[in-house]
Amino acid sequence: MDKDRDFSFEEIFKQNERRIYFHIQRLGIHDVHREFYVEGLYAMWMAYKKYEPDKGPLSTYFNYMIRNRLIDLVRKKTNDDQQEEKLQQAHMLKGLTGNHYGGGKSLATKNSGMELVDEAYWQEIKDMLTEKQWKWVYYYVILDMPLKKIAEQENATTEAVKSWGKEARKKLKGWHMKRKHGDGSFASLEE
Repeated sequence: MDKDRDFSFEEIFKQNERRIYFHIQRLGIHDVHREFYVEGLYAMWMAYKKYEPDKGPLSTYFNYMIRNRLIDLVRKKTNDDQQEEKLQQAHMLKGLTGNHYGGGKSLATKNSGMELVDEAYWQEIKDMLTEKQWKWVYYYVILDMPLKKIAEQENATTEAVKSWGKEARKKLKGWHMKRKHGDGSFASLEE
């Protein structure tokens, strides 16, 4: 467009503002903070500035620019969210003491109030478990050994060791529910 345009951007904007809302809705974007609307407005402004009449209608160019800018912003936000989630997971893993149970569910950390040196506590747990289940608790939970190493050490399959753990968790969950003054150490044993 020439510098002496027939219509100002404000006039064009008033006529075409609904295009921004259309593309936001069409792309399924929830624009709580109106940042996508602002991005659409910027795209419209850029389209208005760069528009060349001999290449097609302005409305088509608006649609193209708005849609593509919104898609780019969605991709950027998704990427940022994924990076933030990875950082949070890395930070969380640094905070674990090593006493954990697979699947990302924390079993016993320093912050849970469970002291690993409390022999009476561990004896109470040992007394209610079978020998194999206690081995799982001792090696997997307390010593943080991988299931494969436990299986090798005990001349068993990895599936068998997993089974010991499954049964031990069931018993410990029931035991925890029965304790009147439970400290919540095993509250995350649910599967």
